[in-house]
Amino acid sequence: MNALAVINPRIILNVLDILFASAIGFLLFSRVNEARTLWLLRGYLFLVATAWFVQRFATLPLTSKLIDALVLACSLSLAILWQGELRRLMELLGTGRLAVLLGSAQKEFRASAGTVAHITDAAGRLSQQRRGALIVVDLGSDLRPEDFLNPGVIIGAQLSRELLLNLFAADTPLHDGAVLVRSNRIEAAGVILPLSRHSVSRYGTRHLAALGITERFDRCICIVVSEETGTLSLANQGKLERPITSSRLNELLRDLFSNAQTLPPARRSVGSSPSESLS
Repeated sequence: MNALAVINPRIILNVLDILFASAIGFLLFSRVNEARTLWLLRGYLFLVATAWFVQRFATLPLTSKLIDALVLACSLSLAILWQGELRRLMELLGTGRLAVLLGSAQKEFRASAGTVAHITDAAGRLSQQRRGALIVVDLGSDLRPEDFLNPGVIIGAQLSRELLLNLFAADTPLHDGAVLVRSNRIEAAGVILPLSRHSVSRYGTRHLAALGITERFDRCICIVVSEETGTLSLANQGKLERPITSSRLNELLRDLFSNAQTLPPARRSVGSSPSESLS
């Protein structure tokens, strides 16, 4: 007890400070996947640690001022480069959605064996008819109306290929927006998605919207049908795979749903069709 009583409270505060800083650093590193971004983050944190060390343990006023100025300049530069990520961070903190920030899904994704078949068949027919479409599948990100530029119109209907085809008919008022699919239901249509923060000239608005929503949410995918060429594409974690066939889309969806731990892995049987069971 006497030994504990003589411990300097400042030492305890320093230990807690280091622990909290390490936890924040670990959280940041765990959420960064791109190599260049990781290098920038490492360099910035190294400068911050150096500035703290010089101020805390060295009496070097000029060096301390120079490092502080360098940290400030780097902070402003990173704020410009990472304005999308910082905005997303503030949105998550403001809405209290820490589970998304920590990378854990807030809602469990559930789907039946026919979910992939409905989406694949509808996307294939839309591709053949060259009817533009954008289908967002929430795999557990708990997408909310405030995550979109426009939440669209609530549908709340059972997922079916016929309903998807009707929603993307050219003469309907909702065909220009995206359809939000969660589990086995179509939650909304006419949804306007945020565009990608990376301006890619070779992509159209639908593809940029698919990249934009999947950049912001890890547990979210987006199927795109090009209105000009009928090309099928799949966006996942800010990356776009295109062009793909209906069979390839079926395979990708099966794998993604299996990784979401809701459906068993797809059988690799020869001659399988989209209408076959996933189990």
